Amino acid sequence: MATVSGRVESYYRSLLSTLAVGDRLPSERQVMRDLDTCRSTIRLVLTKLVTEKLLYPEHGRGYFKA
Repeated sequence: MATVSGRVESYYRSLLSTLAVGDRLPSERQVMRDLDTCRSTIRLVLTKLVTEKLLYPEHGRGYFKA
């Protein structure tokens, strides 16, 4: 069975493959509802993807595909 963070990471990686550079990702709240998980898990995965330079944050606006 996959871990919760692994499931969230898989979700984001598959989503990123469908987005163009500069497209905004769904809000953390939306992903929390869709995947039935907590915000801390989502932020952990988002931070990992930022360090891999797959996306970037904009304060007050959300995360975008790099």
